[in-house]
Parts: sequence; structure tokens; C-alpha cells
Amino acid sequence: MNKQELFENIKRKESFLCVGLDTDIQKIPSHLLKEEDPVFAFNKAIIDATAPYCIAYKPNLAFYESMGVKGWLAFEKTIQYLNKNYSDQFIIADAKRGDIGNTSAMYARTFFEEMQLDALTVAPYMGEDSVTPFLGYENKWVILLALTSNKGSHDFQLTTDTEGERLFEKVLRKSQEWGNDQNMMYVVGATQGRMFEDIRKIVPNHFLLVPGIGAQGGSLEEVCQYGMNSTCGLIVNSSRAIIYADSTESFAVVAGEKAREVQQQMAVQLKRL
Repeated sequence: MNKQELFENIKRKESFLCVGLDTDIQKIPSHLLKEEDPVFAFNKAIIDATAPYCIAYKPNLAFYESMGVKGWLAFEKTIQYLNKNYSDQFIIADAKRGDIGNTSAMYARTFFEEMQLDALTVAPYMGEDSVTPFLGYENKWVILLALTSNKGSHDFQLTTDTEGERLFEKVLRKSQEWGNDQNMMYVVGATQGRMFEDIRKIVPNHFLLVPGIGAQGGSLEEVCQYGMNSTCGLIVNSSRAIIYADSTESFAVVAGEKAREVQQQMAVQLKRL
């Protein structure tokens, strides 16, 4: 999916919501445990209920890898289901890969050729040759970690060099030598507030993947005030607040209601474009 197609979906659905499929078999409703594949059964129900209100899904690989082969099969079935039934959805693998060049090339082959995903989160710490193998695929996206919402982000990302440049700013500037706003996005945590102003000075036209709305306490209004650009430029993720909003047999209905509530808030914010 290219940038224009993504923006068209945002305008059509009046939404820039991404639903995070952080599916933990220990948290899904107990009645699903009798299913042959409980994780896929949960994902399928969540997707069917929330798809009208979102433009993207983001399965976090850790939740699937923790189950070994069964988890990978559930992940594969989830991606296949989305590609077959909801081809307008932007699918992000939250895997935070990034290694020496030949290893990154194998990760790229896995997620972009074999799995047919649209985007992959990538860690920039190892530099250019760990990122560029992911950028050789048409209409596929690298989502580079820039400024995250966790407490530990202060350990490295906000440290400054002798000229006062913060590490996340260096990542933003340097990475633009490798990709552009047609194939690269950045992860910026919703809890960073007015830091979005600083980020937009460096990457005014790029899309930002923004986790941290909902359970982590990020403000959608603040994110939009400081981070939205002329093509929206935001994909805002919510995971737990939607998918675990209810643990009864009505879990999917409630998830759909929660997604719709967020979508309605986003429709209001999109009127600023």
C-alpha cells in the first residue's frame, strides 16, 4: 500500500486507528480455549468487529512467538484472513527487527514476501546496512523506532551530544538519507506530548506510528494538535483498551464499540485538515 492509498483510506473511514493484536492466550475470554486455535478465533472476532472503524492492524510478534509453532500458525492465519477479507487494511508486523545486512534481508523476505505484510517495525541501532534491506520493496514500509513511550526511552533516546542534538533527532535526520516519506515511517509514543513539535520540524511529511493511546495514558487530542500534518500523518495504535475491554462472550461486540468511540474522536480531529 502506498502513501496516497493509505491517506485515501483515512479520509474514507474518517479514522487513523490501528488496532494492536497483542493477543495473550492467558487474557482472552475463557470460552475460546475450547477452540482448535483460540488465538486465531479471538483475532478473527476482533477483526470482524473493529474493521469498519480502523485502517490498520498491528500484531505484536512477541505474543505469537511465545507460543512456538502454534503461535506462528495463528499469526499466519491472522495475516491470511486480513489479506483475503480486508485487503484495504494496512498490516504492520510489530517485530522490531534490525541486524547486519544479510540477516535483515532474510527478515525482509519473511515479512514482505512470505507473509505479505505492508510494514515492519525496525530498530535503527545498527545503522544504515541494517535498515536498507527492508527498503527495497515497492509499496512496503519500514517503521523506524524514534522516540518511544516507555520509561527507558530516557536512557538513550533523549541523551544529547556535545552540540545538543538528542539521539532520537539524530536517528530522524540520518535515516532520511536511506529512505523517504514514501517508504519510511517513525514510531513516536503518544505520551511524548509536545515533543511531536520537535519531531515535525525534522520529518514534516512522514507518517508516524503512535502507540500509547488508551491503557498507556496518551492523549489523542495532544497527539493530533502537535503531530498531525496535511495528509494526517498519523497512525494511532490502541491495543489493550480495545481488545481486552471485555472478557465475556460479548468481547468482540464491546471491542467494536470501543473502536467506534475512538474512530468518532478521530473524525473530529480530521476536520482540521
